[in-house]
Amino acid sequence: MEYRRLGHSGLLISAIGLGTNAFGKRSSKEDSISIIHKALDHGINFIDTANIYAGSQSEKIIGKALKNRRSEAILTTKAGLPTSTSPYDRGASRLHLVSELEKSLKRLQTDYIDLFQIHTFDPYTPLEETLRTLDTMVESGKVRYIGCSNYYAWEMMKSLAISEKLNLTSYISHQVSYSLLDRTPERELIPFAVDQGIGIITYFPLAGGILTGKYTSKTDGPEGSRIKTDANFARFLSADRLAFAKKLVKLSKQAKTTPEVLAMSWLLKKQQVTSVIAGATSAEQLDSHIAASQFIMDDALFEQLESLSAPYIYGEPFATYRI
Repeated sequence: MEYRRLGHSGLLISAIGLGTNAFGKRSSKEDSISIIHKALDHGINFIDTANIYAGSQSEKIIGKALKNRRSEAILTTKAGLPTSTSPYDRGASRLHLVSELEKSLKRLQTDYIDLFQIHTFDPYTPLEETLRTLDTMVESGKVRYIGCSNYYAWEMMKSLAISEKLNLTSYISHQVSYSLLDRTPERELIPFAVDQGIGIITYFPLAGGILTGKYTSKTDGPEGSRIKTDANFARFLSADRLAFAKKLVKLSKQAKTTPEVLAMSWLLKKQQVTSVIAGATSAEQLDSHIAASQFIMDDALFEQLESLSAPYIYGEPFATYRI
């Protein structure tokens, strides 16, 4: 497994990260623990979760899985998106973040978080309040590094400027939807991140599974897939995306691999990407993630994928989460 430095920090994380959104929801506790252990055994040390995943069950499962293996993992969790209908259970205020960090630590059965991320920009809380709170968390030892997710480039830049002005701990990373079907980060966010030394962590690298080729229509998909467990997922299955997936399947056969390996390898070939977060609902699914880290994509294939996916630079983001 390749390990890459996260932004301008000294933190090294695996180029493939384990996404755990399905743990406790589409993946049972037992299967989820097996997935985590297999990931660690194969060098995938970056484990990504959030306080809201599967109603907090994801964090609880990870806590149990890492009980005797905590030192092997680089653990990241997030806070900021709503955890209830209460006006106090969302955002990046000091009140909410301090409360959520303590809850996450308890569920994860640990006394520190390697990377604590703000799940989305909070337009109702002054950035200074958020950043001072995060700085205090780092000073306390409960958090080692801080990052954010779903920020616009200008929001991230403003955050860095405030941290520098007030001599506060600053963000080292940004987690964003980025894939062959969503290259919108290349318009502003990626150039900004390269300029400022910010690590890019990608989620939805397979566009919710579309790039595996397993969906053929807005209603057709294998049992256990998102379309079977979440009817709202159909909105992502547009004709152009399904057509692109078919092309990727054809290319993968020519390359004697799988479409998911091609999709993730394309991201890994981009130097600005630190880690590709890929979810799994079975230990077997990890094999394709591991294969992606080992696949050597030649320049001709890379350029072919660049050309085919170019229209998605100027489209709408595949996913973004805001409050």
